[in-house]
Amino acid sequence: MSNLLNARRLSSLYVLCASLWILLSDLWLGRSENTTWQVVQAEMYKGMVFVGLTGLLLYLVLRLHERQQSRQHRALLKGQERLSQAAIVFESTQEGVLVTDPLLRITYINPAVSRITGYTEAEMFGQTPRLLQSGRHDAQFYRSMWCSLAEQQHWSGEIWNRRKDGTLYAQWQCIRAIHDRQGEVSHYVAVFSDLSAIKRSESELLHQSLHDALSGLPNRLLFIDRITHALARSRTDQVSGAVMLLDLDHFQHINDSLGHSVGDQLLQQVAQRLRNTFAENITVARMGGDEFALLCEHCPKAEQAIAIAEQIRKLMAAPFHINGHDYSMSTSIGITLYPGDARTAENLLSNADSALFNAKSKGRATYAFYSQELTERSSRLLELARSLRQSLANNEFRVHYQPIHDMQDGQLVGAEALVRWQHPKRGLVPPGEFIPLAEQSGMIASIDLWVLEQACNQLQAWPGLRYISTNISSRLFCEDDFDIRVARILGRTAVDPRRVELEITESTVMHDPVAAQDMMVRLRALGVQLSIDDFGTGQSSLTRLKHFPVHKLKLDQSFVRGLPHDSADMAIARSIITLGHSMGITVLAEGIEQAAHRDTLRALGCDLGQGYFLGRPQPPEKWTEAPVDMAPRRLSACSGTK
Repeated sequence: MSNLLNARRLSSLYVLCASLWILLSDLWLGRSENTTWQVVQAEMYKGMVFVGLTGLLLYLVLRLHERQQSRQHRALLKGQERLSQAAIVFESTQEGVLVTDPLLRITYINPAVSRITGYTEAEMFGQTPRLLQSGRHDAQFYRSMWCSLAEQQHWSGEIWNRRKDGTLYAQWQCIRAIHDRQGEVSHYVAVFSDLSAIKRSESELLHQSLHDALSGLPNRLLFIDRITHALARSRTDQVSGAVMLLDLDHFQHINDSLGHSVGDQLLQQVAQRLRNTFAENITVARMGGDEFALLCEHCPKAEQAIAIAEQIRKLMAAPFHINGHDYSMSTSIGITLYPGDARTAENLLSNADSALFNAKSKGRATYAFYSQELTERSSRLLELARSLRQSLANNEFRVHYQPIHDMQDGQLVGAEALVRWQHPKRGLVPPGEFIPLAEQSGMIASIDLWVLEQACNQLQAWPGLRYISTNISSRLFCEDDFDIRVARILGRTAVDPRRVELEITESTVMHDPVAAQDMMVRLRALGVQLSIDDFGTGQSSLTRLKHFPVHKLKLDQSFVRGLPHDSADMAIARSIITLGHSMGITVLAEGIEQAAHRDTLRALGCDLGQGYFLGRPQPPEKWTEAPVDMAPRRLSACSGTK
């Protein structure tokens, strides 16, 4: 149209100019007085000028046309190049591009659409986008989308669609209406991206934030959320439940002696047992370290909570198999009931923690319920724990010595060193209160070494005493350099190692018999004597026992208390004494508080004995120079034996 208009204008200009030229030139010639020959010459010149001007004009017109054609050609090539680039972009982009006509029939899709939806190009042509509808959105959602398209000519948002294989997926989609010159909608173009990877990543991040990485169990954050919902349901449905915290007894010894890798494997096996055992209506979580938690949403009675606690104890009692070795564990459990004990998640966990602390204080491997008295006691113990951290530096510990007698002739042969805490405000703190705190805080190893050095120094002041024994905690015994530390103390005090006896509990020895045997061999090489304390309360293996380089077994007081009337205690005491003698090992009975205990054990052939009937623990200043003979005598009864 533009070219035609330009041609008409040029033609009109040419006719006008030519006509003016002829008219003016003829008028000029007609008025001139030249001769005929001159007129002929003028006519010839006029024609030549006309031809020249006409040729020049034609040249300019053709040149102008050529330039215009060149510009149009370059524009066409550039447009084709842009279209080619756009096609490449559409073909290679990871976003799906879908075009429909005004009736929403699909006219174009790029390969990404097929990759995302699973439909081929042929399957989608002529279809409508309803082919991809997931069914997750209601009619109002689509009405809102089309209203936005009508008013704003575009819409964008998250939408769920369905692939060819039936799976649902989320996509972020932008739709725009395309109009022709008349302003009518000619096409709809939808550009969308698959959000499946983002959704999976969000789901994984959410799972990681709410679950423990090692065990896969819910973590503290998710557990508190579950408790909050359970409390809300209990208010509406009048349903009671229980929250339990359980702690693996002496788990730190696993990490200290065997390494964190074995400890992590043990925690994973514990989590797996709990997960496999408790599923419906019970949430199992790992709160951190070796502490796990259970939310029992349908547990209205204490008896039901006890049954679950006993089930947990049996689960933990079964050996754990790790790297070809068996490890036995026990657990302490704190129980609180809701809504009776508390009505918030934080208070419930605090109550369960107080109950757990009480279970540990009672000797571990048991369970305890929450009570207000328990909370007050826990507060006192927490304050005591804070004071304990400075007690060793402040020289607040004292060592008392309990006499050990030969059961046959009554001679005083040794003493057991027992630590006491002289608190600056509370006075003498019972060992039953601060020893568990020292174990939990890790101070027990330092305290044990301090007591050992004090006992060695005391031996130098009591040359007539055959030996002094000291208790060694499992934490200290499991340290790789324990024998080196003992050697340093022996060197500093210059004591005869044969007068030093180290008492190790049966449970510590049997926890890892191979490592225990190796440490015992190194200790015996120093010349010290070794004794197994609380014998008969654990799970001793006689096969292992015969390889341990020990020279003494201590019969636990729990088997002495019922003598001579309890037939079971009689049988156990007789068996242990006989076992020790058959293996050439001395047997010492602790907890002798009555003459009947002494007489019965003497009749059974027990070698040594200690207890309140034979002598109470006393500070060294209340002992005279250690005598060579001290006949048994009855003393006033006191609670405990140490």
